[in-house]
Amino acid sequence: MQENDGKYIFGVVKVGDKGQIVIPREARKIYDIKPGDALLILGDQKGMALIKTDIFQAAIDQAMEGLTK
Repeated sequence: MQENDGKYIFGVVKVGDKGQIVIPREARKIYDIKPGDALLILGDQKGMALIKTDIFQAAIDQAMEGLTK
């Protein structure tokens, strides 16, 4: 794993026959991803990103709170 100012390169993973990937152990440790956690997949034409749904929901809640004030 390489780190540069909080940005990481964890290596390469392969997609299995069922479309599954294994998230590297170091990434799971850093991002506190545990079995059963829900992840949201975001993407555009250039690629994809994963984010834990509870973190995404907290950001949405905070943004919505700002709109209602």
